[in-house]
Amino acid sequence: MTAAELQQATKALAAMFSCFPQSALTDVEMQMRGYLGAVRDADLCDLQAAIQRFVRGEVRSGNAQFCPSSAQLCIEVRERRTMRELMARRAASQVLDSSPREVGERWPGEAGTERGTPSAKSKPVEN
Repeated sequence: MTAAELQQATKALAAMFSCFPQSALTDVEMQMRGYLGAVRDADLCDLQAAIQRFVRGEVRSGNAQFCPSSAQLCIEVRERRTMRELMARRAASQVLDSSPREVGERWPGEAGTERGTPSAKSKPVEN
């Protein structure tokens, strides 16, 4: 993560910590360092998506009443990355499937030199 992304990650983690009960004995600075160390190689978008899912109670693992451990957060971050990569692959394959044809190649049902326009040589349809 870049310095700017680390700052945004710190804010996202702080928001998550504020949503769950914390012990009065918790060293917040050390806790933040531990979580940042655990997710430092993650993409910010995946971290933010994982945090949002924990805050909303959408993650089935763990206890929704308490803040996830750094390990639980990392697992969900990896899940978010996997989902993002799958969605990107699906979108890319759909773009390739619907790509325009080569110049001069006609679409099915095209009769003339321009798409859908009959050529001078084509015969009118009789009813």
